[in-house]
Amino acid sequence: MPGYDLHTHLAPALGALPPGIERAPGGTLAVDGRPAGPAALYHPERLEEHLDKAGLDGAVVSLPPPFFRQGLPVEWAPAWVRAANEGLLAAVAALPRLAALAYLPLEHPEEALAEYRRIGGDDRFAGVAAAAGGRSVSLADARLEPLWAALEADRRMLLLHPAASPDVRLREFYLENLLGNPSETGVAAAQLVFGGVLSRHPELKVLLVHCGGVVPAVAGRWQHGADTARPGVPPGIEPPARAVRRFHVDCLAHDPAVVDLAVTVFGDDRMVLGSDWPFPMGAADPAALVAHRGAAFTRRVAVRNAESLLGW
Repeated sequence: MPGYDLHTHLAPALGALPPGIERAPGGTLAVDGRPAGPAALYHPERLEEHLDKAGLDGAVVSLPPPFFRQGLPVEWAPAWVRAANEGLLAAVAALPRLAALAYLPLEHPEEALAEYRRIGGDDRFAGVAAAAGGRSVSLADARLEPLWAALEADRRMLLLHPAASPDVRLREFYLENLLGNPSETGVAAAQLVFGGVLSRHPELKVLLVHCGGVVPAVAGRWQHGADTARPGVPPGIEPPARAVRRFHVDCLAHDPAVVDLAVTVFGDDRMVLGSDWPFPMGAADPAALVAHRGAAFTRRVAVRNAESLLGW
């Protein structure tokens, strides 16, 4: 069917390898001593094959989490981020169905703004991406306000993708992914909601992957916390149940009931297709995740919602 996959990943095509990046077996890379796979990340043509099999027109591509490198000191991060963004452009340059998102290092707010100003007018980027959680600063940090204002003014989409959870309890049972990823998304979303960022910047376009992580399940709890004036909840904030409807989410929930809950929480105009290609926790056919809601809804998610979010 026609439509777009807004949650896919490719490794950057790097020439000279920056410090901390090494060649690894099978044409892959190791990032700060850890292999960064799967191998399909290094083969953009395989992403086109994924689109063909799913019957989709195109995909939006972002860096996979191993390439976030949130632990880099501020004096090293700008050079890496610039190399990664230029490398991602290079990876998709020969494939017009693929559009890249520029990565912004939110853990260094001033550098994130500088990188956005560098690429902000570059139409080769379909928007920007950043880490949710991990080693990031709070997304309510005042130092990020100029970035939020710039993204809002430019109507640029920001995709938030969870970074590795710092919680050592999640190191067993693959919980860093199974529980950590949706939780890190929830932390980032909560900071934007309770910090008033979404209220101050109502036109800011924020896409939460993995169907919003834990947000659909806890949005009601957030609202109750505001209703009962829990300690630390700022008085007079926009009701969280209303604020969360400013988010956009992909459909990658792995459960039709969670997709339905997300539609209730966020709105049927806020969901887009997302496969998380090429990772095993992704979906080969993202449209199949929403097919139970009917053909009209599937078309809306695949095309109209995506084009509205991207400004296409």
